[in-house]
Amino acid sequence: MPIIAARRYTEGKPHPGDLAVTGVPAHHESLPRGCFDWIGLCDPTDEEMARVARQFGLHPLAVEDALHPRQLPKVDIYGQQLFVVARTAMKGAADDSITYGQTAVFLGARFIVTVRLGSARAHADLRRALEADSDHLAEGADYVLHAVLDFIVDGYLPIADKFEEVAHTIEEAAIDQFPDPTTIRRIFRLRRELRRFERIIGPMEEMTQRLAESDLPTIDPSARIWFRDVLDHVRRAMARMEGLKETLAVTVETAGLLEQYRQGVITRQLAAWAAILAVPTAIAGIYGMNFDDLPELHWRWGYPMVWALIVTICGGLWWRFRRIGWL
Repeated sequence: MPIIAARRYTEGKPHPGDLAVTGVPAHHESLPRGCFDWIGLCDPTDEEMARVARQFGLHPLAVEDALHPRQLPKVDIYGQQLFVVARTAMKGAADDSITYGQTAVFLGARFIVTVRLGSARAHADLRRALEADSDHLAEGADYVLHAVLDFIVDGYLPIADKFEEVAHTIEEAAIDQFPDPTTIRRIFRLRRELRRFERIIGPMEEMTQRLAESDLPTIDPSARIWFRDVLDHVRRAMARMEGLKETLAVTVETAGLLEQYRQGVITRQLAAWAAILAVPTAIAGIYGMNFDDLPELHWRWGYPMVWALIVTICGGLWWRFRRIGWL
């Protein structure tokens, strides 16, 4: 059964036992003030979702979207109900990939229904924490919506922490030597994952901003401050991801510049030694020609003189290249 929990709360206190989900239409607006139902579902079937929809009067278009796992974050209004879609994210255990899920929330004046698809982070701990804080839970279902969104956004932080650790390691290694092909491929995979994160999670900022600033049904104006806090968390997560993407791009650029510098140093050294070795090569080539009438060919001091000339010129070139930093 995909219904993980079904409870009724009055003034922040849970009623004994679970709430029955019968599929029979119920008039929740008749519940007393301070009383609401919270139904949590995980990967429900069409029939099971239809049963909950009948009991709570959920709009069929919203129900269809809740069962579609590739929705982008959004807020839709259906009469006096809100339909909110948020995307969850979790880093893969074995690689640098990010696994995405979806949490859809139906919010009415006296109920909240959460539908998780492909999300490994259950709401059990969140529910226990809220039940332990009855003062805040007594504020109503809109506060639960804030808590669920805050729980989802907090799940982005471990991803940012891990990616920052990886980016720092790559950045430090790139200073010493140009990244090898394996590291370069990893950098591009990370940048691809970050671009995908921005594309999927990016609309969360617009969605939470609408909850924090717009006049929406079932959202008490005094509760908007809680959604502004979630909006701030989303913006910080997005800023960290954007910074990571820039860090990886700068790392590749900086590593390329450092490698060009190292290659330039080697090229200058090779050019300097080639110029130095060209002197004895040229002199040896001249005196290696098969002619009798060469200057100083039969002179007693000709051989030492040629060596002195070679050493003097090569030494002068070495001193000059050394002075300008080529050697």
